[in-house]
Amino acid sequence: MTPALPPLGAAVRREFALSDDFLTVNHGSYGATPRSVLAAQEAWRHRMEAQPTRFFAQELPHALRAAAGRLAAFVGADGEDLAFVSNATMGCNAVLRSLPLVQDDEILCLGHVYNAVRNTMRHVAAERGARLVVVDLPFPRPDRADVLAPLDQALGPRTRLAVLDHIFSGSALVLPIADMVARCHAHGVPVLVDGAHGPGQVPLDLSALGADYYVGNCHKWLMAPKGSAFLHARRDRQPGLHPVTISHGFGQGFVAEFDWTGTDDPSSFLALPAALDFFARLGGAALMARNAALAAAGADAMAARLGTEVGAAREMRGAMGLVRLPVEGAASQEQARALRRALLAAGTDAPVNAIGGALWLRLSAHAYNEEVDYQRLTALVETVLANRYPG
Repeated sequence: MTPALPPLGAAVRREFALSDDFLTVNHGSYGATPRSVLAAQEAWRHRMEAQPTRFFAQELPHALRAAAGRLAAFVGADGEDLAFVSNATMGCNAVLRSLPLVQDDEILCLGHVYNAVRNTMRHVAAERGARLVVVDLPFPRPDRADVLAPLDQALGPRTRLAVLDHIFSGSALVLPIADMVARCHAHGVPVLVDGAHGPGQVPLDLSALGADYYVGNCHKWLMAPKGSAFLHARRDRQPGLHPVTISHGFGQGFVAEFDWTGTDDPSSFLALPAALDFFARLGGAALMARNAALAAAGADAMAARLGTEVGAAREMRGAMGLVRLPVEGAASQEQARALRRALLAAGTDAPVNAIGGALWLRLSAHAYNEEVDYQRLTALVETVLANRYPG
């Protein structure tokens, strides 16, 4: 029997530091950290500043590994295979910049790849004479076959790494990542999964998934403090893998290298157990299912009100929804950015992206949201569109 969820929506909003005069329906960009987790982070900062030398030399190593162990248990991994990084992009950088590439090698990614990671791949490929191969996917509402078939066709003898998103940032599609990893491995190609949106949005079992590398943010759906993310590396892939900053731990192994890259504030990592406790108190797996259902209902209702469509079929939806905006003509990213600025000025934030020649709005659902939020969002969108596109 599934345990009952605690009261959510407006009932828990006060547990966050969110502004009362702003409609928050975008948890996917930067997350929102509960007050109790911020308090735990501040407690760690006080311990650090009480005696910095003692803290960094004697307390931090054990505390960092303890936090890694808690997180590893949540994502289905061994703590010794997990290292902390400041964000998922930094974790992707560590893997890509450690990759031994030569002239005409290929890095493969999917067309909706996150732009910061795309830029990292472009930089690494150009630096070493390699090629970036981008696999285009049909959109909107692709199915499993629409993803796997072009991936199979693009994998080749020069593919040295496939960089696969678990959940696309712009289009919010939840991909069949286990099948994708298996296809790549069948071709002998290692896989880096960019799971920036994975932890806390969808269940994870990294040991079962078997990806060579998986990076994930904790400040988004797990509600940890900003600057909290992880890199999981399979044991056989750890030799030769280095952090972006080379420091005292160089050559001493995966954990030693990543755990100390120089003096920094580690409190965001150390507060992770408090974030995991809060996440569990609000329902854990049941909370994830509730958020996905709420996002789907909100997106469906908005699309019906606007007379448009949603971007994902049911099997590829998570706690974010994508709705096409009723704007005629070919869309541009400049238009998308202008609409997002207009929404911010109107009192809400929902990312807008130009995908496939149309403008698409992404909404999110988390513990503090409820159905009325998406009704308010739709009304604000209608007002902004009427002002920008009269008649």
